[in-house]
Amino acid sequence: MTRHEIREEIMKGLFQANFYEKGEMDEQFSNYFEDAGPFSEEDTAYIDDKTKDILDHIDEIDSEIDRISEGWKTSRMAKVDLTILRIAVYEIRYEGLPTGVAINEAVELAKDFGSDTSASFVNGILAKIAKEA
Repeated sequence: MTRHEIREEIMKGLFQANFYEKGEMDEQFSNYFEDAGPFSEEDTAYIDDKTKDILDHIDEIDSEIDRISEGWKTSRMAKVDLTILRIAVYEIRYEGLPTGVAINEAVELAKDFGSDTSASFVNGILAKIAKEA
C-alpha cells in the first residue's frame, strides 16, 4: 500500500472512533480489518498502531485545533473534516512530517471524502498551524 492509501485507512478507522466508546475500539478495528482487507501484516500493524496513537493524543490534538480555529470548535466541525485535521496535526506535531506534506495529504483526503468546502476548510485551519510550526 502507498502512504496515501494507508492514510485513507487510518482516516476511516479514526472516523469510526467518533461513534464508539473507547472500550469498543479494539473490536471495531478488528471487524474493520476483516471487512476492508486483505492488508499485509505490516500495513495492518502500522494502521492499527498509528490510529491508536492518534486516539491516545486526541485531547491534545483537539485542544490545538480548538485554539487555532476561530468560531469552529471541534464539537461543531463535520466529523470527516475533524478526522482529517486530527491526522494532519498528529503527523506534524508527533511524527515530524513536513508541514507542507501533511497539508497536501489532508487536502487530498478532504477532496476525496469531505464536502465541497472541506478542502478549503482543512487547508485554512492547517495553514494557521503551519504559521506556528
